[in-house]
Amino acid sequence: MNSEILIYQNQEGTIKIDVRLEEETVWLTQEQMATLFGKAKSTINEHIKNIYEEKELEEAMTMKKFGISEFQQKASNYYNLDVVISVGYRVKSLQGTQFRIWATQRLKEYIVKGFALNDERFKTGSSMNYFNELQERIREIRISEKLFYQKIKDIYKTSIDYDPNDEKTTAFFKVVQNKLLWAISQQTAAELVYRRVDASLPLIGMLSYDKKAIGQVKKAEVAIAKNYLNEDEIKLLGLLVEQYLAFAETMAQQHQPMYMKDWIKRLDVILQLNGRELLTHGGTISHQMALDKSAIEYQKYKEIIKQEEKEQSLKEIENDIKKLKPGK
Repeated sequence: MNSEILIYQNQEGTIKIDVRLEEETVWLTQEQMATLFGKAKSTINEHIKNIYEEKELEEAMTMKKFGISEFQQKASNYYNLDVVISVGYRVKSLQGTQFRIWATQRLKEYIVKGFALNDERFKTGSSMNYFNELQERIREIRISEKLFYQKIKDIYKTSIDYDPNDEKTTAFFKVVQNKLLWAISQQTAAELVYRRVDASLPLIGMLSYDKKAIGQVKKAEVAIAKNYLNEDEIKLLGLLVEQYLAFAETMAQQHQPMYMKDWIKRLDVILQLNGRELLTHGGTISHQMALDKSAIEYQKYKEIIKQEEKEQSLKEIENDIKKLKPGK
């Protein structure tokens, strides 16, 4: 991989650093790490010294001197992402986590797709490949046969700061799901399940579930709120999600990078434009309450199905007996 210079800028816009990318990792100087973590260069130097003395990392593998350029009087020591992460843990800086997420995503894009997202290059038009492919990726998501929520998750994966292993990402998806469900039904996911699950109803009350699945309903399905939406609610959900996806494609077409927080704000705008009420609270039913009730109703449902199957078997036996001729 040839050396590239990327520009890292935090979400607040208060930190901006030129980052060198080479050998499938990123490299920073001590001065840059001092800026990133808001610490003195002497503090960064001390941490790096301890990292090497404690054999946490090998200096030969993680430190490199890059050649003199027109902007440098002498070659500087650069430290790779492993060192940056180690220093970040030692100084207990949130900026370290944000930078790790950013750097990991950039490396992934370089290795897999051969290009990286670079805010500064947006203005010069030299990142056209990224946005052209991003737009195509979003268009493919829009026309795919995936379910609504999976399409939204696929869109969020294009966010600059997306990290599938971050607990905040999981929480983010739950917030988005509840916002959409509230907009179309004035109920949260937990409220929908709790109030609509009913063992006495066909398919335990699920209205958007495969009608051919009677007697074959899986326990996990009865706890999914979307399964209880009626036809009109499903149609409205589809329209709102399509508008959301169209907006995503527009942002890519306009070369606008998106962070996770941007998506939540835009969702609120789209919902309001459609005259839908915004969810501003956590609902009256907890997730655990919904799980407990759905489990109870599911057990009742299974007993009802079992009894119906038994009665059907008895009827078939009776019919077979009636068909038997006397003497046979």
